[in-house]
Amino acid sequence: MTLRRLFKRFQRDDDPFLYPGEEIRPARTKARVTLHGPGRKHVEIGRTRLVVAAGLFACAFSLVGFRLVDLMLLKGGEPPVSIARRAATAEYDEGRADIVDRNGILLATNLPTVNLYAKPNLIADPADAAKRLTEVLPDLAYKEVYDKLASGKKFVYIDRNLTPREQQDVNALGLVGVDFEDASRRIYPQGALAAHVVGATDLDNNGIAGIELTFNDKLNEGGKPLKLAVDIRVQAAVRDELLYAMEKFKAVGATGLVLDIQTGELVSMVSLPDYDPVHIGTAGQDQRFNKATLGVYEMGSTFKLFNTAMALESGKIGLNSRYDVENPIRVARFTIRDSHPEHGLMDVGQILVKSSNIGSVRMVLELGTEMQKAFLGKLGMLQPISIELPENGAPLYPNPWREVNTMTISFGHGIAVTPVHLARATAAMVNGGALPSVTLLKKDENYQVDGRAVISPQTSDIMRRLMRAVVEQGTAKKANVPGYRVGGKTGTAEKVSSAGGYARRAVMTSFVGAFPMDAPRYVILAVLDEPQPLKETYGFITSGWNAAPTAGRIVARIAPLLGVFPSFEPLTPAALPERRPAGILEAAATGRDADAIIE
Repeated sequence: MTLRRLFKRFQRDDDPFLYPGEEIRPARTKARVTLHGPGRKHVEIGRTRLVVAAGLFACAFSLVGFRLVDLMLLKGGEPPVSIARRAATAEYDEGRADIVDRNGILLATNLPTVNLYAKPNLIADPADAAKRLTEVLPDLAYKEVYDKLASGKKFVYIDRNLTPREQQDVNALGLVGVDFEDASRRIYPQGALAAHVVGATDLDNNGIAGIELTFNDKLNEGGKPLKLAVDIRVQAAVRDELLYAMEKFKAVGATGLVLDIQTGELVSMVSLPDYDPVHIGTAGQDQRFNKATLGVYEMGSTFKLFNTAMALESGKIGLNSRYDVENPIRVARFTIRDSHPEHGLMDVGQILVKSSNIGSVRMVLELGTEMQKAFLGKLGMLQPISIELPENGAPLYPNPWREVNTMTISFGHGIAVTPVHLARATAAMVNGGALPSVTLLKKDENYQVDGRAVISPQTSDIMRRLMRAVVEQGTAKKANVPGYRVGGKTGTAEKVSSAGGYARRAVMTSFVGAFPMDAPRYVILAVLDEPQPLKETYGFITSGWNAAPTAGRIVARIAPLLGVFPSFEPLTPAALPERRPAGILEAAATGRDADAIIE
């Protein structure tokens, strides 16, 4: 066999020649699969979809990448400025505006909640629905819920202000015709602490008492919080001390005020008993009654402050004028006497310090009824005070105003005013003679102090020293607080009896004063309603034993909060003018220099 034939034979062999190991090499060429007919069409459709999806993803990632570049590179410095600007000009959420104290502490705000309602015309089985609802809402009465669901009405409220858990439980019932609506609930983070100032709202968030009622329309407009003059820290201290005094002396009520003597801002106003504004509907009448602004009371010997100031302003009586305080004064079948009899003569200062009823009456008889009526009118004691509360009482005074009324009013009986009246008039006694406008709203920093002059600065200076003497030497020694130079006047007034006349053992005791007396900044008033005698008071129920020490404890707690620091330097004595000319009241009212008409 030739070589050519042998080669051709190998070419015709079915098994090609392989070098050793070549049988495990990958194939040099890939096998191609070609589809025809419907199969090929389906493959082409899938390929098209993949291409489209890839294109969409590419576009999305491109947009995200472009936005990142825009934010990080092109406008990198703008977001902080923009955010700050938006924060500074941001609008408040719609809804009833918040109420805050003078330092911005929250007193009233809104809490998002839900109400539960039903469409009775869509409820097939009212009995079953009522049963299931009252099982998850046990505070609801079955009959009341059933009556609503069986009424056939198109809409009824079942419950309001559900908690998230209650909403979840009701929703899980799957009741047809029962649903929820978004709502808001007025809440008061400080509870009863400022109840008689802030007031309360009804179920529809409309004001029904206090500031909430006075500014109802303004608050419903939303916007910035309404800022009050009240300092909640001071309010807490005043309320705490009054609650302690009520418990200790078994009193049925109490009132406390702290008044800025220059601006007229009420930094604290407490009336006890009080209530939680959230539960005003269950509060008793006595709890809802604002004793500070609505109640009018005979304030007893605190009125001797005004009797003394009137005498000094009259020009007819001087500080050293002396009066008989030993012999009681008889008027018809009544006799005016002192609870602690004195002997001989007393000057005007001693009459105030010793709180002599007899001496006060003899002073006012020398001045007359018309002067007393005019002076008390100038102090605002004969008309309601303008204050931002709907609970505003009008003074009660005699008409006609007879001489016997003049006599009793000189020591605080026969005329009834609110505690705010008393605090405001006392501010004029110590601030240089100006009667401030009282407010519960915080004054602006640029506020210009206003006030109508009612006594001269000289008389005001005398009154400060006399009030300090009452605390140092007189009936209010227990109100003294070392370093704070408290001055003031006590008052004990018998309450009117339901059987007529006065109840001998039912009294209103009070202490009204100011601190520090060398440069007065705040008036303080503490009132206890029907305090009872204790062993440590030796059976006495007069204000020197209960209201005065209560006021002293309040001053000790609030003075540091108000930035009043103690001082132990003695007050410098001053020459006290003997008499005032008759025109001093007119001089004070017109703002003329009172020194120019002093002899």
